[in-house]
Amino acid sequence: MEQSPTNILSSLLNQVVSGLEKIPTEIAQAFRDQEKVIGGRKLGLDEIVEMLSDISSSRPTFICIDALDECLTEYRARLLDSLEKILRKSPSTRVFLAGRLHVQDEVENHLGGKVAAVSITPTRRDIIRFLRAKLSEDTRPDAMNERLEEDIIRNIPETVSEM
Repeated sequence: MEQSPTNILSSLLNQVVSGLEKIPTEIAQAFRDQEKVIGGRKLGLDEIVEMLSDISSSRPTFICIDALDECLTEYRARLLDSLEKILRKSPSTRVFLAGRLHVQDEVENHLGGKVAAVSITPTRRDIIRFLRAKLSEDTRPDAMNERLEEDIIRNIPETVSEM
């Protein structure tokens, strides 16, 4: 499925609403109204942002989005603008975004002073642990010998740390 801002925030709205004891009347009505449209229609981005803003302004809300860097550039800007709108209406909402370092400036540009960046770099031990876990999942163990495995464990962490 395409990870557009509408799809991402729609999924977040679904998660937030599913955690409520009772679905707010205005949200239930908006969905009923969309079903009446010929063929049904999904909610638009502005409607989703408004609903998330309304819900998050009345209760503690944490929004977590992983792999922000994997979102297409044009989508990322719209997603960040939407999150900014939610934060503007609901200043107690907390947003956690994870992504590679190259999106940090973009996040800061869209979310201004509402963001604190923390850079996390894997250690050599983290990389080796990850490699060993992946190698243990190998579906063709006959293609791997001890020497190749040791070459992988020795060379990849060095290459990653040079980046």
